[in-house]
Parts: sequence; structure tokens; C-alpha cells
Amino acid sequence: MLTKSFIKDPLGLRWYGAAVLYAVAMYALGFAGLFSSSVAVNTLATLALAHGMIVAAYLVHECAHNLIFRRNRHNAWLGRFLSWLCGAAYGTYEDVRYKHFRHHVDNDDVVWFDYDAFFERHPLVTRVTRVLEWCYIPAHDLVMHGIMMLTSFVIPQRRDQRARNVSVILVRGGIFLALLVFAPKVALLYAVAYLLMMHVLRFMDSVQHDYGYNTTLFEYADPPHKGDSAWEQAHTFSNPISLRLPWLNLLVLNFGYHNAHHADMHSPFYRLPQLHEDLTGNDPARVVPFLAQLKLYHRNRVRRVCNEQPGDYPKGEVYLAAARTGRAAIGGNAASFLTSF
Repeated sequence: MLTKSFIKDPLGLRWYGAAVLYAVAMYALGFAGLFSSSVAVNTLATLALAHGMIVAAYLVHECAHNLIFRRNRHNAWLGRFLSWLCGAAYGTYEDVRYKHFRHHVDNDDVVWFDYDAFFERHPLVTRVTRVLEWCYIPAHDLVMHGIMMLTSFVIPQRRDQRARNVSVILVRGGIFLALLVFAPKVALLYAVAYLLMMHVLRFMDSVQHDYGYNTTLFEYADPPHKGDSAWEQAHTFSNPISLRLPWLNLLVLNFGYHNAHHADMHSPFYRLPQLHEDLTGNDPARVVPFLAQLKLYHRNRVRRVCNEQPGDYPKGEVYLAAARTGRAAIGGNAASFLTSF
């Protein structure tokens, strides 16, 4: 009875309990394994640590939708804790949640940071970023996470968060600096695990919507498609890892069932496969195949850095058809629910 009074969904204790335990265990065991002298253990530990952070990040997303506990404050407590595991604790959990809810309610990618304009103003940064992206280093995301680390010093509307921001920098930065000095191999492998997390998160995000972003996070403008669920579904796309082996999608907590998530943002991750089937009949033509996703991610890794969409950029069904070929659609970049700006 006590559990039922806290957990929102009857199956939540099993699914979310397992996911949280997995994320924490993989983070702890993975981090411990980085200290091993065995290359094999180091490799497995780096992958385990990365996946622990990935699952923690998607659990932050579930918390932001208030899907785990009945009370919002309990979801917030868990979300704040998990944000420390996936490196999103520099800003506040409330800011992450607010921006993501604007994404759903406004049917828009609502941001503060105009990164296309930033890259146009800084051509040297753009060239370096593109070179690093060609080398599969997620430099665009590193720019975004760098801003996230300094959020209260960069975003005027968040100056009141400076004490908290500095505290997090001192704690996380101090630990990482200590690792650099006393265990540089561990620091390097942690950085590799973090980069792997960035890759996976943006790989899943890159083809899920065909609309650009609007810098209206702090200057609210009446969004043209707010409340238009038909438009939302037409411009949202699903990219599951596999329809034939649905258990593989649990690696990213079913985040690839994105049309289902947008159809009912109050549906927990373990109910999304059934909702996807109800919406599409599991029609393969309604999703972007995994091989096509890999091709798009590889072919467009440089082009996505500064990707101002032309007026004739494919939209809706045309975008989906193009993305399914693995060639035509460019996809988005660095639009993560972990960055609150």
C-alpha cells in the first residue's frame, strides 16, 4: 500500500526500480573498473559507465514528465540525483523540465542559444568544430555542454543561480582535476565514456523532428502549432533500434518510439511499444530504419554543425521518405533535453 501511494503506475516499481538500479550499478561498477590495470576490464568498464550515464539521462527525461512517482517533488528529487550521474547538474532540474515541456506543449524546439548565429559569428570555432566532428568527436555538443557548465554566467536570466553553479563546478571539476593529477588514465576513460553518452543521445535525437529551433525560451511568442496534435505527429518521427527485436530498444528506454511519446507524453517508457503498435500497426514504413540512421549520422556529421534549413527543406512525409533512404535528410544536432537553454 505504501508503494502504491508513491509509485504512479502499478508496473512502475518493477520497471523504474530496475532502470534506476541498473543506471547506478553501471555507473559505480564502470567507474571502479576504470582503475583496473587490465585493458579488457577498462574497455568493458568504459562501456558500462557510458551506458549507465545514458540510462540515467533517459530517466531524467522520465522524471521531467513526472512519470515515476505520483508527486512531482519526488520525481524532481530523483531527477536531480540522476542529473549528477549524466553531467547535467550545472543548471537546475526545473530549467531542464520547463524547456522540455515547452517543446511538447508548443510543438516547437524552444531555445535561448542561437547556435547557428554563434557559428556564423565565429568562423574559426566553426572550422575547428567541423574538423573535430569529422573525427567523430562531438564538438558541437561540447560547445553546448560548456555553456551548460557556465549557464549562470552566460544566460542573464539565470544570474541568481551563480552560487549553485559555482558549487557544482567546484565539486565536479575538483574531482575531475584530482583524477587528472593522480589517475590520468581514469580521467581519460571517463571523458571517453561521457563522449559516448553524447553520441548516443544526439544520435537518437537527430531525426526525430523536422522543424528548426526558435529563440523564444525567455521571450514568449504565440507558437503557431501549439495544440495541433496532427501537425505534431506529421513532423515527429520514430527511430527505434529494432522492431523485430524490441528488447534492444530498452538500451535507450524506448526513446526511439518518438511518435508514441508525443502522442501521449504521460505514457511511461515501458508502455510506448504498445502505443506505437496501436498508432502504426508496427508498419516498418512508419519508422526510420536503424541502418539508415547510421548512414545519416555518418554522412552528415559535419554538415549538421551549422545547418540553416532552406525553404525547400523536406518536411513531413517527404522528410520521412528521405530519412528512410539514409541519404537525403540532414537531421538536427545538439538538441538535447539535458541542455536547458
